[in-house]
Amino acid sequence: MATPNTGGSDDLPLLAGYRDSLSDEPPPMGLRRMLRLAWRTWPFMRPLLKHLIALAALAFAGLPAGYATGIFGVDLLTNKVLVGEKLQPAQATFLFLGDEYVTTEAESAQEPAQSTSPADPANGAAEDAASATVPELTPAQRRTVRNRLVAWTIVGAIIATLFGYAVYYYSVWIWQAVNQNLRVAMVERAESLSLKHHAQARVGDAIFRVYQDSAMIVNVIQGGIAMPLFAAWGLLVALAIVVAFDPLFALFVVLVGAPMVWLAAVSTPRIRRRALANRVAGSALTSGTQEALTAVKIVKANRAEARVFRRFDEDSQGALNAAYFLRLDMSLVTLVMALLGGVLIIGGEYLMVSWIMEERETFLGAAAAAFVGFAVWNYGALEVGRAQVSGVSFGGLDLLGAWMRMQDLFVALERAFALLDIEPEVVDPPHPVAAPAPVARVAWQRVCFSYEADDEGRQVLKDVDLTAEAGTVTAIVGATGAGKSTLLALLLRLFDPDRGAVTINGVDLRAMALDDIRASTAIALQKNVLFADTVAANIAFGAAKADRAAIERAAAIADADEFIRALPKGYDTELGERGGKLSTGQRQRLSIARAVVRDAPILILDEPTAALDARTERQVLDNLAAWATQGAGRVIFLITHRLSTIRNADKIALLEEGSIVEHGTHEELMADAAGRYRAFVQSERGDASQAASA
Repeated sequence: MATPNTGGSDDLPLLAGYRDSLSDEPPPMGLRRMLRLAWRTWPFMRPLLKHLIALAALAFAGLPAGYATGIFGVDLLTNKVLVGEKLQPAQATFLFLGDEYVTTEAESAQEPAQSTSPADPANGAAEDAASATVPELTPAQRRTVRNRLVAWTIVGAIIATLFGYAVYYYSVWIWQAVNQNLRVAMVERAESLSLKHHAQARVGDAIFRVYQDSAMIVNVIQGGIAMPLFAAWGLLVALAIVVAFDPLFALFVVLVGAPMVWLAAVSTPRIRRRALANRVAGSALTSGTQEALTAVKIVKANRAEARVFRRFDEDSQGALNAAYFLRLDMSLVTLVMALLGGVLIIGGEYLMVSWIMEERETFLGAAAAAFVGFAVWNYGALEVGRAQVSGVSFGGLDLLGAWMRMQDLFVALERAFALLDIEPEVVDPPHPVAAPAPVARVAWQRVCFSYEADDEGRQVLKDVDLTAEAGTVTAIVGATGAGKSTLLALLLRLFDPDRGAVTINGVDLRAMALDDIRASTAIALQKNVLFADTVAANIAFGAAKADRAAIERAAAIADADEFIRALPKGYDTELGERGGKLSTGQRQRLSIARAVVRDAPILILDEPTAALDARTERQVLDNLAAWATQGAGRVIFLITHRLSTIRNADKIALLEEGSIVEHGTHEELMADAAGRYRAFVQSERGDASQAASA
């Protein structure tokens, strides 16, 4: 397990599969690439299009409504209730008040006149006269306005709260459904990849991509698409309100915001490096944890706990450091942006207070008098202006902060898409032919295969020719690493040969649909995998339509029926995780029963009796041999090292370094005193005299 770090000379292309290394160069995550990644989320969002449209409509409609309600209420509280000015017509209508509360057009027109050179002594008398005629509410009227405003505020708060929570939970449901669509697509793609790919991939990295990186699609949609759109929309609305008060004020806002944009631009490459290091470190930690827990029995047997703990500590510390430095950099940049935002707020307040003292006319002036009393800068205008400047400041800060977070989110999303970008090596042909039935013959014809396609010097199989007929048992033998399991994996089309062909009744497997091939072939492995389910469900795994009679018949062939019935609930007994309640031999017989219950014409048994005693092994093999000759006959392949299993096979193929060097019955091959099979048997027995008498 490689210990992650935050820098190094290794390279990690984002789409290069599962190589765990880092890059000193920031990943190419510019705006154009981010937009392309954002567009790639669309297939996972398309099934929820109606819900997305409804959510967007609610959000975009709610923002202007919230702004309008806020401005409306601020004017009522500050200028009407506190100062005592009369209401605008729309406000009186909203509060169900009569005309005696409403300012007339002539009265409203007096307010802008107050801003004519207040410092000029010659105009002092005129100002006093104008002030004397400014319309005011009586104390009783102000209390009435206050009470109705409080009532409406309570009603509005209740409605807004219910509406907000409804929209929030609606959005959570939508985003989680999108995440579900991506996770399912990733697992489907991972399952469709050949074993050649999985032989070079770390399981923990795939788990991290499916579980952690895929979840970033929600954050990308929310934080990288929806939030920036809503923030930009809110920013535009706030700027429009600021412009309505004074265009010079809006210019000041833009000038102060420019350094914030520059800071985000120059800090982006560093954030990208940190984001990539964080994701790779997290992936390495997940892989290391998965490997340690999977191998717990080996770790304990070899007293390697301290070594595993040390490696986990290194991986965990690397992930902690990567996450810490990413967030530290983001916090520092955010702090500087917040300081710039503070300059904007303080400078804006200074300007607004100055204009109030001057009684400066607002840009819209009397045009807004029918709705709000902001013809000139006053206390209410200050409150609204302050809110909008804060909105612009924090909205811009949120927008630029989202840009930084998007570096991490899009790096994670691209890692998730990387799995989808890997093209399966084994795919269905455009026009598959039907699988031959009944199966009469299985053959390998001049087959060559290597796990590294560009490394001809490391071929696992070399020009293999082998034929097996229905009703026969063929044993594939050879030393460890000779290519036995790979040879039969080609029959399942878990790989495709580099050259040559594997055929059923003369039809190349590559001409058939994968489902048809695997429906025709069952397999039982030495390393059997059982699930935390009932015995019957474990046997029927892969044969969903198998009834209880078929399950019990398969168990009888695998010599498992007797011990199953002795369990507390028989076939309905719940097994522990990975079948922990059973012995190794019992788990192996269930694996054989699982293969038999599928009733496939081709059966592959990979070291099927390694954990069985001699009597049980003989019984199982006799049952399988009888089963193979039933009906149209079945083709059975055995991979085994046990001589008692080998000698009873109809045909034996000896593999050495990827080539079949001898082929025949046990008696035929043993008759050749200088034969390689005879030497293999002698080496397996460790006693040449016993081999001579065999």
